[in-house]
Amino acid sequence: MKVVQRFGPGHRILVTGGAGFVPSHLVDALLARGCTVVAVDNFVTGSKENVAHLAETSTFTLVEADISDGLPKHHPALAERFDAILHMASPASPTDFEKLPVEILRVGSVATLHLLDRAVADGARFLLASTSEAYGDPLEHPQRETYWGNVNPIGIRSVYDESKRFAEAATMAYHRSRGADVAIVRIFNTYGPRMRPDDGRAIPTFIAQSLRGEPITVHGTGDQTRSICYVDDLVRGILLLLDSTETGPVNCGTEHEMSMRQLAESIVSLCESSSEVTYVTRAADDPKMRRPDLTRARELLDFEPEVTPKEGLRRTIAYFRERLG
Repeated sequence: MKVVQRFGPGHRILVTGGAGFVPSHLVDALLARGCTVVAVDNFVTGSKENVAHLAETSTFTLVEADISDGLPKHHPALAERFDAILHMASPASPTDFEKLPVEILRVGSVATLHLLDRAVADGARFLLASTSEAYGDPLEHPQRETYWGNVNPIGIRSVYDESKRFAEAATMAYHRSRGADVAIVRIFNTYGPRMRPDDGRAIPTFIAQSLRGEPITVHGTGDQTRSICYVDDLVRGILLLLDSTETGPVNCGTEHEMSMRQLAESIVSLCESSSEVTYVTRAADDPKMRRPDLTRARELLDFEPEVTPKEGLRRTIAYFRERLG
């Protein structure tokens, strides 16, 4: 199925969390299409550095605000109608789950409701960035969108898992009861430039440790798996879903599944590092395996990942090498 571009010149797009890792790449892609983009971020985990190159771009506006309190009414860029709203905001790192639990719950719940109200009022397409964490520690492999998940509702990861599951429920409620034009993308493990070195996720952690010559800290036995997706592929998949008329949920990621031990060893090799792999206590509720079933993305969106893990990791290592000196 061929998706025709739906948003481009003349369209106004709101991106929440727009100074974050993935959202800032989406902002770039939307601006390249000719869209006018307003990004809202409170910089709890996002960084102005990620959008600093857009300071002189007339079609881009950055608004500092906490969307859990609702969109600021006083800002002129937020007063005009939007054609699409991409709700990308949320701390998403395992280290954030302990540091920012209430903030994560609020941005997944009340912020989602505020933005859905705005989408209905504007007649805008609403795209929710959900997550593979909605599947929890899955008993199905690979994970299809029809799988309901295996989530510990009171575990350390639950603030993120359940806030996204609530956001999905809210999105579908507005679609069914208020006619909202919505889409849900379930994002699998994504990496690339603009990740935080102290992100807490495996790839930036392993790269930073390798470049510094420090021991690589792999959780548990290192047998748990992830399917890693380079950010450019994810952005392309999200834009295909945005342009479509599909509701979803649709998985977006790659089938490049590897163990954490294999990932650590690959990064050490690509960094030409002397770091040794060490093992630390496995985090609570850490999923044992993670790989998306991409059948729906292929059939509905004609989506196919293009960047190999080796090439994506090389690009990411180059970014961190420059940043970390």
